Amino acid sequence: MSFIKRLSLKKLGKNSSSSTKDSQLPQAQYVEQQGQLPEDAIPLGSGNHGISTTDMEPLPTPEKQTVLLLHGAKQPYQLTEDYPVPKLEGEHDVLVRTQTIGLNPIDWKAPDFNFAIPELPYISGRELAGEVVQTSRKESRLKPRDRVLAISTDYRDLRKAAYQQYVISFDYNTVRIPPSLSLEEGSTLGVAFVAAALSLGVCMGVNFSSILSGPDLFSLLRSSVSQESLAEDIRSECLDGIRFHERAKAGDWVAVWGGSSTSANLTIQLAKLAGLKVVTIVDKAKHGLRLSNHEVLKADLLVDSHDPERAVQIIRQNLKGKLRFGVDTRGRESATSLLHALSPDNVDSPPLPAGEQPPSPPGTPKEEILLGAHLIGLTGLPKQQAPEETMFHTVPIKLFHEIPQVGGALCQWLERLLAEGLVKAPEIIDVEQGLGSINRGLDRMRKGEISGGKLVVRVAE
Repeated sequence: MSFIKRLSLKKLGKNSSSSTKDSQLPQAQYVEQQGQLPEDAIPLGSGNHGISTTDMEPLPTPEKQTVLLLHGAKQPYQLTEDYPVPKLEGEHDVLVRTQTIGLNPIDWKAPDFNFAIPELPYISGRELAGEVVQTSRKESRLKPRDRVLAISTDYRDLRKAAYQQYVISFDYNTVRIPPSLSLEEGSTLGVAFVAAALSLGVCMGVNFSSILSGPDLFSLLRSSVSQESLAEDIRSECLDGIRFHERAKAGDWVAVWGGSSTSANLTIQLAKLAGLKVVTIVDKAKHGLRLSNHEVLKADLLVDSHDPERAVQIIRQNLKGKLRFGVDTRGRESATSLLHALSPDNVDSPPLPAGEQPPSPPGTPKEEILLGAHLIGLTGLPKQQAPEETMFHTVPIKLFHEIPQVGGALCQWLERLLAEGLVKAPEIIDVEQGLGSINRGLDRMRKGEISGGKLVVRVAE
C-alpha cells in the first residue's frame, strides 16, 4: 500500500474532536477585551483535543548533528556531519527534533538567484514537524514529546532553519499538531498559513474573531503593539495599509491568482471561513477538475489563467466592479493582470453616531465614500505605480517572529483550527526520504514536477 493511501486510511480512522459550542463564548469575550488568548489558554472544546500537556523531563540531546549546508550560489546543498546542535538561548526558545520537512520554492530560488542568503555557509528550510525535546521555560505550554509544527520566517537565524536534525523555534512560532494529523501533513502548513493569515488579516483587515476566537490583527496591531516595536520597513503596511471602513467583510469578493499553490490553498481556506467570496484564477487544464470539486477549495468563480486578458474580462463581466481585493501568488506579470480586474467601489457613507449628525435640509443627497482596491503580491507587484484609490501591499511576514502577540495569536488559532478540522492540510504530492534527498526534491520543483500540492521529506521516525 502506498504511503499516501496509508495517510488517507489513517485519517479516516480518527474521530473528529468534540463540539466547541459550550466554550466558544467565554474565550470570544476574552479576545474581544484583550485582543488575544492568554499564552496558556486551553484550545476551544472539551478536553485538550488529545494534545500532550503532561509535564516531562527534557529528552536526551546529542552535541552534534547532521545538516545540509549551502556554500555558494547556484550550488547544491552539502550533507555535513558533526555540526553543533543549536542551544537554547532566550526565554522563548524551544528545541525540536526534526522528523519531516516541507519543501518551499524559496529553498531552490534563493541559491539559484542569489538572494535571501545572509551568510555562507547557510542552512535553509522554512517549516518542519517533529517532537519537542527541550523548552527554556518550565511553565511553557509546550512539553517534551509534544508533536509540533515549527514555522521559521526568520531566515537570518540559522538555528531556526529546517535542514538539520535539531532546530530552535520560538514557543510563539510553534504549533501543536493534533492526533488526527500526521507529521507529514503538519509540515505542509506553516509558511503558507502565516502568509495567508497576514495577507487577509493585516493587508485586507479581515477580522477572524468569530472563527474559534481567531485574532483581529487590525485591532491588535493598533491597541496591543507599540509602534516602536514594529520594524520600520513594515510599520506603514501594518498601521496605514487599509482604513477601517475599507476592511474586507463577509460577502466581499477576493481574487486569488495562482490558485494551485500552497499559499493560495490556505488563503482560500481562511477567506471562505471568514465568509468572503472567492475567485480562483488557475491553469484549468492542470487543476480545473480537482479545484471545481474540492472539499474546501471550491471557488465561487473559477477562471482559467491561460489567457490573462480573457481572464480579466471574465472577472469584470461577472463581478461588475465589485472586486476590491486581490492576492497574487505567482509574480509581477500575473499581479499586473490581477490589478486590471480590481475596481474601487463607491458606497454610501456610514451614519455618524447620535449627537454628531450635522444639520441637513430634506432632500440632500447622501455623501459617498470611495472604498479603495487592494492588491497583495506574495512574490511580486506590478512595475507601475498604484492607480488612484488602489493600494499595493507586501505581506509583513516578519510580524510573525518579531511580535510575540501576533505569532502567538496565529499559532494558537491554528491549533484550534486543526483540532476542529476547519483547516485542512494541502495535498502531499510525494514523500522523499532523508536529508540527503532534499537536493533531488528541489530539482523536481525546479522542473515544475510539483504542482497543486506539497513535496515533503521524512528525516526521522
